[in-house]
Amino acid sequence: MTKSEKKQEFEDVKKTVEAHGTLSEEVAEEKAKKFEEVTQELIEKDEDIKKLEAELEAGIIEKEERADAQRAGERGLASWEPKTKLGQEVKKGKIKNIDEILDNNKKILEEQIVDFLLDIKKDLILIGQAKGKFGGGKRRAWRQTQKKTKEGNVPTFSAMAVVGDENGHIGIGIGKAKETLPARDKAERKAKLNIIKIKRGCSSFDCDCSELHTVPLKVMGKSGSVRVILIPAPQGTGLVAAGELKKVLKLAGIKDIYTKTFGKQRTTFNLVEACFNALKKTGL
Repeated sequence: MTKSEKKQEFEDVKKTVEAHGTLSEEVAEEKAKKFEEVTQELIEKDEDIKKLEAELEAGIIEKEERADAQRAGERGLASWEPKTKLGQEVKKGKIKNIDEILDNNKKILEEQIVDFLLDIKKDLILIGQAKGKFGGGKRRAWRQTQKKTKEGNVPTFSAMAVVGDENGHIGIGIGKAKETLPARDKAERKAKLNIIKIKRGCSSFDCDCSELHTVPLKVMGKSGSVRVILIPAPQGTGLVAAGELKKVLKLAGIKDIYTKTFGKQRTTFNLVEACFNALKKTGL
């Protein structure tokens, strides 16, 4: 190959490089020297992009979940057709506070009224016991009983629910059914219908604050052979009570309290009902 042919070939390659926007040999050599730096920059950019995508995706998913939950709640109450005059007034917005109902001793016959006016939290009381060896077993939310009939043993399940807004409103209810979930739903519905307003304050002799964290006075409730005494306590004491009573007191909005119990305390039905009756006396 002659020099003129080599020169012509070089010019053709140069034109091709300029036409396609590819790198020249000199630029390619410089880029090769900085290969490690360029690679590190690309890796860092890729990691930053992935982090941003993950944060955006998490935020979008959380926002969508909240929106779905809100829409589900709105659909449930939007489809509610009140059957009582009180329910109609609540849905129209004439009554915006449940205290207006409870202070006037109006009877609540629809559970949606409570859902509409309060941010309700629910819990189940452990009233039953799972079968175990030698009579042992863990506590559970359903108590099972049986009835003897000609067809055989017919089981019945009982559940006890407590509802409240942790701000001075509490209710308990008992439900019975042939299955566990219907019994739970009945108990929650009755608890909402039995909701009451309690009074709270700061009445301990060694506490002087303006927060509503305990009962305003010493009260006693009774159910069957069980008696429960609620005693005001200073801030920081916590709930000095049995495990199942803590559920009731927490949903009622009480943070500090002393309790005394007498009688057959293992009968959880009577224990919780006695506590509920004691709380009811604070609002009298």
